[in-house]
Amino acid sequence: MNTAPRIAALFTAAALGLGLLTGCGGDNVSCGLDQCTVTIDRTVNASASVLGVEAKFVSADQNTVTLEVAGEQIQLTKGQQAVDVGGLQVSLDSITADQIGIQVSR
Repeated sequence: MNTAPRIAALFTAAALGLGLLTGCGGDNVSCGLDQCTVTIDRTVNASASVLGVEAKFVSADQNTVTLEVAGEQIQLTKGQQAVDVGGLQVSLDSITADQIGIQVSR
Protein backbone atom coordinates (compact mmCIF):
# COMPACT_ATOMS: atom_id res chain seq x y z
CA MET A 1 0.00 0.00 0.00
CA ASN A 2 1.52 3.28 -1.12
CA THR A 3 0.97 6.00 1.51
CA ALA A 4 3.12 8.68 -0.10
CA PRO A 5 0.22 10.19 -2.12
CA ARG A 6 -1.99 10.23 0.98
CA ILE A 7 0.69 11.95 3.05
CA ALA A 8 1.25 14.51 0.27
CA ALA A 9 -2.50 15.18 0.11
CA LEU A 10 -2.63 15.61 3.89
CA PHE A 11 0.19 18.16 3.84
CA THR A 12 -1.41 20.00 0.93
CA ALA A 13 -4.74 20.22 2.79
CA ALA A 14 -3.00 21.44 5.94
CA ALA A 15 -1.08 24.09 4.00
CA LEU A 16 -4.29 25.26 2.31
CA GLY A 17 -6.04 25.55 5.68
CA LEU A 18 -3.16 27.57 7.11
CA GLY A 19 -3.16 29.76 4.02
CA LEU A 20 -6.80 30.66 4.58
CA LEU A 21 -6.12 31.53 8.20
CA THR A 22 -3.12 33.69 7.33
CA GLY A 23 -5.47 36.52 6.27
CA CYS A 24 -6.75 36.72 9.83
CA GLY A 25 -4.95 37.69 12.92
CA GLY A 26 -4.38 40.16 15.66
CA ASP A 27 -5.97 40.82 18.99
CA ASN A 28 -9.27 41.95 17.48
CA VAL A 29 -9.70 39.19 14.86
CA SER A 30 -10.67 35.58 15.54
CA CYS A 31 -10.89 33.21 12.58
CA GLY A 32 -12.11 29.79 11.65
CA LEU A 33 -11.47 28.13 8.32
CA ASP A 34 -13.36 30.63 6.13
CA GLN A 35 -15.07 33.00 8.59
CA CYS A 36 -13.76 35.64 10.97
CA THR A 37 -15.24 37.57 13.85
CA VAL A 38 -13.83 41.08 14.02
CA THR A 39 -14.08 43.56 16.89
CA ILE A 40 -13.50 47.21 15.96
CA ASP A 41 -13.39 50.11 18.41
CA ARG A 42 -15.92 52.87 17.81
CA THR A 43 -13.22 55.49 17.32
CA VAL A 44 -12.10 57.56 14.37
CA ASN A 45 -9.78 55.63 12.03
CA ALA A 46 -10.26 52.29 13.84
CA SER A 47 -9.77 49.39 11.46
CA ALA A 48 -8.91 45.73 11.15
CA SER A 49 -7.42 43.61 8.39
CA VAL A 50 -9.37 40.43 7.71
CA LEU A 51 -9.28 37.85 4.91
CA GLY A 52 -7.09 40.14 2.82
CA VAL A 53 -9.21 43.31 3.08
CA GLU A 54 -9.36 46.22 5.49
CA ALA A 55 -12.52 47.08 7.40
CA LYS A 56 -12.61 50.67 8.73
CA PHE A 57 -15.11 52.10 11.19
CA VAL A 58 -16.90 55.18 9.80
CA SER A 59 -19.87 55.80 12.12
CA ALA A 60 -22.57 54.12 14.20
CA ASP A 61 -25.81 54.75 16.05
CA GLN A 62 -27.70 52.32 18.30
CA ASN A 63 -28.63 49.85 15.52
CA THR A 64 -26.69 50.73 12.37
CA VAL A 65 -22.98 50.78 11.59
CA THR A 66 -21.29 52.33 8.57
CA LEU A 67 -18.02 50.71 7.55
CA GLU A 68 -15.61 51.00 4.68
CA VAL A 69 -14.73 47.50 3.51
CA ALA A 70 -12.47 46.87 0.52
CA GLY A 71 -12.83 50.54 -0.41
CA GLU A 72 -16.66 50.51 -0.40
CA GLN A 73 -18.89 52.12 2.22
CA ILE A 74 -21.58 49.80 3.55
CA GLN A 75 -24.27 50.09 6.21
CA LEU A 76 -25.02 47.15 8.46
CA THR A 77 -27.99 46.70 10.79
CA LYS A 78 -28.09 44.11 13.55
CA GLY A 79 -30.13 41.11 12.40
CA GLN A 80 -29.83 42.02 8.71
CA GLN A 81 -28.57 39.47 6.20
CA ALA A 82 -24.91 39.71 5.23
CA VAL A 83 -23.85 42.29 2.65
CA ASP A 84 -21.65 41.16 -0.25
CA VAL A 85 -18.62 43.42 -0.62
CA GLY A 86 -15.23 42.72 -2.16
CA GLY A 87 -16.07 39.03 -2.58
CA LEU A 88 -16.85 38.70 1.13
CA GLN A 89 -20.06 38.44 3.14
CA VAL A 90 -20.14 40.99 6.00
CA SER A 91 -22.75 41.19 8.77
CA LEU A 92 -23.14 43.03 12.06
CA ASP A 93 -22.77 40.70 15.03
CA SER A 94 -22.86 43.12 17.97
CA ILE A 95 -22.80 46.80 18.81
CA THR A 96 -21.93 48.44 22.14
CA ALA A 97 -21.05 51.95 23.24
CA ASP A 98 -17.34 51.18 22.75
CA GLN A 99 -17.06 48.52 20.04
CA ILE A 100 -18.73 46.81 17.13
CA GLY A 101 -18.47 43.14 16.21
CA ILE A 102 -18.78 41.97 12.62
CA GLN A 103 -18.74 38.57 10.93
CA VAL A 104 -16.76 38.29 7.70
CA SER A 105 -16.83 35.17 5.53
CA ARG A 106 -15.80 34.08 2.05
